[in-house]
Amino acid sequence: MINLHWLYVLAAAVFAGFAIGSARDETNAKRWGNATFWSLLTVSFWFGDFLGDLGNGVLVLALVGIAGAHLIGRGSKESTSAEERRHFSERYGNKLFLPALLIPFTAFVGTLLFNYTPLKDTGLLDPKAVTLVLLGTGVIFALFTCLVWLKPPPIAPVEEGSRLMNAVGWAAVLPQMLAALGAIFAAAGVGTTIGALVGAVIPQGSVFLAVLVYALGMVVFTMIMGNAFAAFPVMAAAIGVPILIHADGGNPAVIGAVGMLAGFCGTLMTPMAANFNIVPAALLELKDQYGVIHAQVPTALALLAANILILYVAGFHL
Repeated sequence: MINLHWLYVLAAAVFAGFAIGSARDETNAKRWGNATFWSLLTVSFWFGDFLGDLGNGVLVLALVGIAGAHLIGRGSKESTSAEERRHFSERYGNKLFLPALLIPFTAFVGTLLFNYTPLKDTGLLDPKAVTLVLLGTGVIFALFTCLVWLKPPPIAPVEEGSRLMNAVGWAAVLPQMLAALGAIFAAAGVGTTIGALVGAVIPQGSVFLAVLVYALGMVVFTMIMGNAFAAFPVMAAAIGVPILIHADGGNPAVIGAVGMLAGFCGTLMTPMAANFNIVPAALLELKDQYGVIHAQVPTALALLAANILILYVAGFHL
């Protein structure tokens, strides 16, 4: 059965490619720091189950040490010249986006086929991980489509992937670390404490007020911690599960999914989400380092209002 374990193997192979591409980039004075960083992530995904809590903790500290010591940098090596890329752009136009669209298409169509055809009964895919596994499958399809269609140098995926990730740097793994931080907060009882305080303030049966506090709490915690994955365990334990689902009888699927979307509205408005908001500003060399955030705030507020409405209507009245 294909499950998340195989997706981790695929992700580790990608990180290993980044490590190899980094080591090959002689234009980068910090290439060995980059190679070590991505190699440690490879070890984490391939052998994390065997390292145990202590081993994984040491590995994370090593990653932080490499990033904190500024041992990660970017080089100037590119697998194609600017003229070659311009030629591709003029020749193929917007068709160049087709491989990227192939990834969500594979995940969406594959999930439908899995749920509504006999494929579900074959035991080939783990039902709990089908969408993520198909997302990884879409990445593989997109890669081979590019290799067959565009015929780049065989090493181009490795070199261009590592070049992009080295440009982003340590912030690329920030969501994963923040998600782990959220789990730690939840295990420490932060969510339970907040839930007790909120339960004492919100009158019993005030569904809309509970929805409002839940959504705004997701936004605020996301802005503090930088990622909705970190905020969700806390707010789910505080309000989502005990109040909205158990006490008020809300739809768990809506409470969970739309609650996450509300949190992502906070992601659009915080510099703590460095990989989304600060790194792009640096890569684009914007004069205002918060320019991305300023452009996103109106959209974030509009989406937040829509998510609150969806939570209230779809979660409790449909």
